[in-house]
Amino acid sequence: MSSLNNEQKQLVFDYCLGLTSEKESAEAKALISSNEEAAQIHSKILSAIAPLDSLEMQSCPDELAESTISRLNSAADSSQFRLQQLLAAEQGRPVIHKVHFWHNLTEMAAVAAAIILVAGVLIPPLSFARQRYWQQRCQMQLSNIFQGIKRYSADYEGKLPVVAVTPGTPWYRVGYQGSEDYSNTRSLWRLVKGGYVKNPADFVCKGRSQGKALQFDMSQAQNFNDFPARRYVTYSPRIVCIKFQEKCMTSGEPLMADSNPIFENLPERLSYEIKLRLNNKLLSINSINHNGRGQNILFGDGAVRFIKDRHIGIAADDIFTLQDMGRGFEVKGCEVPSCETDAFLAP
Repeated sequence: MSSLNNEQKQLVFDYCLGLTSEKESAEAKALISSNEEAAQIHSKILSAIAPLDSLEMQSCPDELAESTISRLNSAADSSQFRLQQLLAAEQGRPVIHKVHFWHNLTEMAAVAAAIILVAGVLIPPLSFARQRYWQQRCQMQLSNIFQGIKRYSADYEGKLPVVAVTPGTPWYRVGYQGSEDYSNTRSLWRLVKGGYVKNPADFVCKGRSQGKALQFDMSQAQNFNDFPARRYVTYSPRIVCIKFQEKCMTSGEPLMADSNPIFENLPERLSYEIKLRLNNKLLSINSINHNGRGQNILFGDGAVRFIKDRHIGIAADDIFTLQDMGRGFEVKGCEVPSCETDAFLAP
C-alpha cells in the first residue's frame, strides 16, 4: 500500500467536510476505496463529526426563510439605527390574516432580532476559520513549490530557477510564449516543465475568490515556455538583480509570495510597454489572494509566513516595490533591483 501524500490527505479531509467539487469528490471516493490509509482517515473523520448528525433539524416555511434572509442582509448593510427603523415599520404594517408559522409580527420581529444577534456572534468566527483554512492551504502549496525548488537546485549546483533579467527587458508578459524571457513567471514554469512540481494547480492560491484549480494537459507542457495565461499562476516570484542571478538559496531572502496587487488590473495578455503610475492605494493594499488581509511569503529556507502588511525585516522593505518606487512613480515593467537586499516580487 502506497503512503498518501499531503495533497491526497487534504483531498480526503475536504471530502469529509463537503468542500470538494463534483470531480474532486469522485477522486476522493476512488482514493478511499483503493487505499487503506485513505479509508482509515475517512472513517476517523466521520467518527469525529458523527455527533453533529444527532442535532435535530427543523424545517422553516419558505415565506419566513425569505423574510429572515432579507432582514439579515439589510441588517448587515446598515447601522443598528436602521435595523430599529425596519422593525418598527414591520410592527406598524397591517396584518394579513393567513395561517403562518408565527402567530404575530411582534414574535416574528423578536425572532428576527435574535437571529441577527446569533448571526453577529457566529458568522465572524466562521468566516475567520474559513479564511484561516485557505491561508493554511496556500502555505501548504508554497511549501510544495519550495520542495520543487530544492529538487531543481540540487540538479543545478544549488542555483535558483531565476529568470535572467537585464535593464530595459520586460518581465510582466505572463503567458508570452516567445523565446525571449519577457515573463518573470518563467522561473516557476521551469519547475513545471522539468517535473519538479508535479501539480500545476499548486500555483493557483485557493484563497483567491477565483482560486478554482485550473487544469491543462501536462503532456503539452514541453511545448510551452511559460504558463498558458496569467490565471494559471497567482503567485509572484522574485525579480532579482544581476548579481543575484547565480546565487544559491539563503534563508532570509523572500523567494515568492501571493500575487502582487499592483499589477492585478493589467490585461491578461500584453504586447506593449505598461505605464502604471503608483498612488497611495497601490502602495498600501495587500494581495487580492486573501481578500486584502495580507499575504503568505515563501523564504529561502522553506519557511512560509503570513504577514498583514507588505514590509519585511528591520528595513521594512516593501516586497511589492523597489526602493525608489514611491507615489507618482511610473512603472514601465522593466525595472530591476539595483542591489541584492531590495526584494521585488512581481508581477
